[in-house]
Amino acid sequence: MPFTAPLPGADPARQSQRLPRRIYRLRMLGMGLAALPVGTVLLEGNAGLGTWAWLVFTAVLWPQLALWLSLRHPKPYRGEIRNLLFDSVLAGMWVPLMAFNLLPSVLLVTLATVDKISTGIDRLWYWSLPLMLTGALMAGLVTGFELRPVTSMPVMLACLPMLLIHSIAVSQASYHLVRKVKRQNRLLDELSRRDTLTALDSRRHWQEQATLLLDQCAATGEPATLMMIDIDHFKAINDRHGHAVGDDVLRATADVIRHSIRAQDCAGRLGGDEFAVLLRGTDLVAAEIVAQRIRAGVEALRVQSAPDLRHTVSLGLAKADAAAGGLRAWLETADRALYRAKSSGRNQLAIHEGPQPALATR
Repeated sequence: MPFTAPLPGADPARQSQRLPRRIYRLRMLGMGLAALPVGTVLLEGNAGLGTWAWLVFTAVLWPQLALWLSLRHPKPYRGEIRNLLFDSVLAGMWVPLMAFNLLPSVLLVTLATVDKISTGIDRLWYWSLPLMLTGALMAGLVTGFELRPVTSMPVMLACLPMLLIHSIAVSQASYHLVRKVKRQNRLLDELSRRDTLTALDSRRHWQEQATLLLDQCAATGEPATLMMIDIDHFKAINDRHGHAVGDDVLRATADVIRHSIRAQDCAGRLGGDEFAVLLRGTDLVAAEIVAQRIRAGVEALRVQSAPDLRHTVSLGLAKADAAAGGLRAWLETADRALYRAKSSGRNQLAIHEGPQPALATR
């Protein structure tokens, strides 16, 4: 029987009981719609009581039993796959039970197969085909493969609700699934751009932005400054206060950086306790002001999890035209300035203006 819904290819444990309950509602609707043309064919063929009883089982009792079986299964997702395959067995059985009445038979087989394809479960439709054929052979042995293929106008009319409503419902379900996948892809893309601890740009995304900025500066002559920031004695902070406090220090430092720069600037965490900031359209004089604001802001920080802790940062600045060798050269230039700031006492910044970096203290 038709009218199952697209199934996400998610982990069965995450679906839990939600999937069988959702399919239950759709199966009830689908079986009810299919009962209209099937019942019309049975009326025209003066079917016996046993065939009518099987229709009641298929359209009314089977959806209830399928829900019960799937919920009792150790993995409801797997149990629902089993139910979906049995749907195909039922669809196959009804073809000879209707004496191969052409339109409803083709409709049942086609829609039952389309349902399996629309689930997105790998090869489910392929597995359903031999089961559908088995169901047809079983029922054919009972009926003697009676053949009445001509479809009357009443049967055609009875097929229309199943054809129209089924198509619309499957299309709508597929549309919602596509929208869900798009939302998940956007979320994954956003997560890949962000460092999960500090919410600054991830290393990869920051490097992409830095490469684009260098190309822009080379094309337009626009100034830009790279700022490297490193937390002083961060290993000692972790050793003394623990990694949880170390994470709090990283988050607090990132907050200071974020609130000290403009929206068009780009701050990222390169790894460990090292941060980098791209200051667009900013020369070294203006960049030094920003750097001092960050240095003073971090120095004034008080981490709630370690009130006695006072931590500082060292900073190194390099302008874009110092990066003739590309991003790597720009990073190395700013990193050398940062190293000089650290070797000169920390809690200060060093500026690379040419072959020799200049030191800017507090």
